[in-house]
Amino acid sequence: MERIGEVYTARFATPFAVIGIRTCAEKLVRVEYLPSSVLTSPPQDALAREVCRQIDAYLTDPLHCFDLPCEAKGTPFQRRVWCEIARIPSGMTRSYGELAILLKSAPRPVGGACGSNPIPLIVPCHRVLAANGQMGGFMHSRDSLPLSIKRWLLAHEGR
Repeated sequence: MERIGEVYTARFATPFAVIGIRTCAEKLVRVEYLPSSVLTSPPQDALAREVCRQIDAYLTDPLHCFDLPCEAKGTPFQRRVWCEIARIPSGMTRSYGELAILLKSAPRPVGGACGSNPIPLIVPCHRVLAANGQMGGFMHSRDSLPLSIKRWLLAHEGR
């Protein structure tokens, strides 16, 4: 959700939410899913325009691979989790447990790192599910908006 005082370099309308985009020093630093009622705003810099262009390309073709300069700030463990998540191809999913095995960790810390992902969609944490295939949480939430976004994205990718 939009934080009080949050400044975005663009707010881009999609079928599932308005996406708040923040760039800094020519890197994408944050992507946030905002309610569809939030007003959109045009890109304020060249990178924000490119982010919007690539999101639009993904909405047209779910196989689109994002190629953006990003800076995802987090702990070393979180960055390792995000790196593994970024390797999950469109249309595929992994479980928290599968990622935990790859990372020699446990599912809960993987889930925590997944929920702290500052650039969702670009680092596709929506592709991570519970071991039984259930949605689980998304963005540290079990509320209807985040889970409806996750469902929309997975359906868009043919899952």
